[in-house]
This record gives sequence, C-alpha cells and structure tokens, in this order.
Amino acid sequence: QVQPVESGGGSVQAGDSLRLSCVVSGRTRDSYAVGWFRQAPGKERDFVAAVSWNGVQTLYGISVTGRAAIYSDNAKNTVILQLNSLEPEDTGVYYCGEASRWNAAYSPGYEHWGQGTQVTVAA
Repeated sequence: QVQPVESGGGSVQAGDSLRLSCVVSGRTRDSYAVGWFRQAPGKERDFVAAVSWNGVQTLYGISVTGRAAIYSDNAKNTVILQLNSLEPEDTGVYYCGEASRWNAAYSPGYEHWGQGTQVTVAA
C-alpha cells in the first residue's frame, strides 16, 4: 500500500526557511505525482505545490509563489518542499498526497495522504 510520510516541520521565526520531506513507501506503477497541501485551524485546506515523480510537471500555489521550490527524487521515493521567507500565515499542518495522475491543486484527486507535519511561524 502507498503510504506518504511527511517530516521536516518545526517552529521558526518569520523570514526563516524550512525543508519539508515526503517519503512515499509502497509506490506502485500507477504512482505519478505528489502534492503538498496545508491546513491551519479553522481554515480551509490550501494548495501549496505539486510535482510529478519524473519532474516534468510542477505547480505552485499563489500563496507561496516565489517562496517555494518543489522537486522529486524518484530513486529515493522522496519529494522535497523548500519553503523560504516564511510568514505567520504559513502556519499549519502540511500534508503530502500521492496520486496516479496529474491533479494539480485538486485535492480530491490525491489518493494517499500522510498524517502531516506541523509548521509554526512566529511573528
């Protein structure tokens, strides 16, 4: 079974950076892409970024445009999300989802989700 596991979250100050990791175990021949979404308490889930395992397709959410970089290491079954110039509004639980097709920012299209990693950005 496909199981993403997120790591790399933490508590940082505004302006700092974090590198989040999504390691996907149990990948199948149908595995195609990974997306990152975040959710703060009382707020809707927001799209952050997505990348195909082959690296051909990438997409960034409006909220992190210019401040994030996503890339895949296919051989390591790992997707990295680099977040820079973090702001308090970036605070939330960051979830990694895996999909068998390109879903971009469409969260219901992602089929397997991790438990999330907490990112807290102090003002």
